[in-house]
Amino acid sequence: MASSLPHVPALSIVVPTYNERERLPDLVAAIFRACEAEQLDAELIIVDDNSPDGTGALADGLAARHRIRVLHRPGKLGLGTAVIAGFELAGAPIVGVIDADLSHPPDVLPRMTAVMQQTGADVVVASRYVPGGGVRNWPLSRRMMSKAACLAARGLTPVRDAASGFFLIRRELAAGVKISAGGFKICLELLVRGRPERVIEIPYVFEDRAAGESKMSLKEALGYLVQLRDLYRFTRANPRPATGEYRQLTAEQLQREPLVR
Repeated sequence: MASSLPHVPALSIVVPTYNERERLPDLVAAIFRACEAEQLDAELIIVDDNSPDGTGALADGLAARHRIRVLHRPGKLGLGTAVIAGFELAGAPIVGVIDADLSHPPDVLPRMTAVMQQTGADVVVASRYVPGGGVRNWPLSRRMMSKAACLAARGLTPVRDAASGFFLIRRELAAGVKISAGGFKICLELLVRGRPERVIEIPYVFEDRAAGESKMSLKEALGYLVQLRDLYRFTRANPRPATGEYRQLTAEQLQREPLVR
C-alpha cells in the first residue's frame, strides 16, 4: 500500500527575489543540476516581493517544471522577512538561503548539506573571509564596506563572514527565532538570536552580479547599524553560555571528505 505521507526533501532553499527575471531561470537550472549530480533531494522556495519586471510570474512558470513553491508578497517587505517567510513554507529539516543573481555558486550547496549532515552542525555558513574564500569583480569600496560590516559583528559571533547571505540552518532552530531586522543581515540575526550550539564556516568565492542592480543602499547600511545596536543589547541582556563550538573547514578538508548521499 502506497504511503499517503508527503515526500520530505533533504534541503529547502529559499530564493528571495525582486526584479530578478533575467537570472532566475539560470539559477534554478544550476541549483537542480548541482543537487541532482550529488543525489541531493532539494526543493526551492521563491519569495517574490511583487517584482515589477514579472519575476513572480516567471517563478510560477518554473514551478510547473521543477520542485518549486512560490510565495507572492504585496511589495518590498525586506530581505530578512522574505527569508523567514520562506523558511515557514519549507518542508525539509535543513533550510538555507541563496541569492537570485548567481553571486553564490549553486554547486556549493551539496557540500554545505553534506557538512551539516556529517558534523551535526546547527548552521553552515559559506564564507568569503576564511582561507580559500574570496570575492571576484567587486569594487574596492564594496569590499571595504563588507569587511567593515563583518568586523563590527566580531563581538557578537566568531563567524568571519557574519554578513553572508549564503548559509544553511536547521529548520527547528530558525523557527524558534523572532527577528527584529528586516534588512540584509539575516544570517547575523539568526546566529545571535538563534543561539546555535555548533557553527561551521566553509570557504566559497563570491562573484558580483553580472546583471541587474545591487540591492545595497544607504538605507540598508544605516539599518545594519541599528541592527548591530539591537543585537549587542540583546547579548548583554541574554549572556551566551560558555558552551558551543565554532569551526572553519578548509577547501582541502572539504575535498577529502566524501559527500553524504
